[in-house]
Amino acid sequence: MPVLSISFVNYRNLQNSTIDLLSKEVYFVGENGQGKSNLLESIYYSAYGSSFRTRSDSEIVKEGEKNFSLKTLYKEENGSTDSIFITYENQKKKIDKNGKSIKDRKELINTMPCVLFSHDDLDFATGEPEKKRFFIDQCLSMYDVLYIDLSRNYKKILKSRNISLKEKKYEMLDVYDMQLAQNGIEIQKKRKATIFKFNQIFGKLYEEITGIDGVSIKYVPSWKENEGQILSMNDVLSILQEKREMDRVLQTTMSGPHRDKIVFVRNGKNFVPNASTGQRRLLAILLRIAQSIYFTQVTEKKPVLLMDDVLLELDPDKRQSVTTLLPVYDQLFCTFLPGEPYERYQRSTTKIYNIDKGVWTNV
Repeated sequence: MPVLSISFVNYRNLQNSTIDLLSKEVYFVGENGQGKSNLLESIYYSAYGSSFRTRSDSEIVKEGEKNFSLKTLYKEENGSTDSIFITYENQKKKIDKNGKSIKDRKELINTMPCVLFSHDDLDFATGEPEKKRFFIDQCLSMYDVLYIDLSRNYKKILKSRNISLKEKKYEMLDVYDMQLAQNGIEIQKKRKATIFKFNQIFGKLYEEITGIDGVSIKYVPSWKENEGQILSMNDVLSILQEKREMDRVLQTTMSGPHRDKIVFVRNGKNFVPNASTGQRRLLAILLRIAQSIYFTQVTEKKPVLLMDDVLLELDPDKRQSVTTLLPVYDQLFCTFLPGEPYERYQRSTTKIYNIDKGVWTNV
């Protein structure tokens, strides 16, 4: 579902105008702080109704203004043109798809499936467990609306249970435990199945580009499995009961999918601590490539790839290797600094824009 164009009004430091994006590959070239990442953000925002750079929509409004809007045109597989229109006025966001209001951002799923490559992806390899769980959950949320609901329900129940623990109101804990177990077991099942399929893609990619074999993702659920099998409802309820006294003391829930761990291993040992900076960076980039391949395998749809300065820290040979490993895609959007050799990667049909102070010029 390629993006055709985006129109901006008061969006960050970008000019109020329409940018033509109808090309298989589009490069944004410019110095830091000129608006390259803002353009990628606008595509992501149109796809998911949220930014990958901030949680506050008010930060997206151009300085000196109070509101902003985006209108994105994209092409369906049948050739028809559709639109996403997002406005932010009076501190409220409104999203319309083909003129009809969307009440929940999950309704945008599969409209323009985007996979973002950014510097922050390193957290998926080296960051806290929460970051690694987020990556796996994102892989699922890109196509599974039921998983979005499941995750939301679990978080609501967890919040209520934690409030009860903090306020020492324990009479509802049995009810919360039942609900937490029901939702948590399903989350665990889906994460386990996803990581199993993911490993069939990821390890091969890492070996192909680095020569290091046997690297895989290990799922370590908080509710320990029994001989490789997901625990039953009764087993999970027993664990929650056993840990209840600790939960009361610490005033928070100490077990469940919100405490699952994702570990990168090789020959049974944690791979990341002894990996070089370059190996870790490649790990993060290849996770995104694997995510794209996985999405296509599950949905039979090609994603839109957004690459925000992710090749900068790789040597020229590794850059070339990564670009040759990119999965099939609907469109590719990349940002480059002026001195980067992007000519190596461009094709005759690649559209290139120079970005300067929020203004774009077609090369």
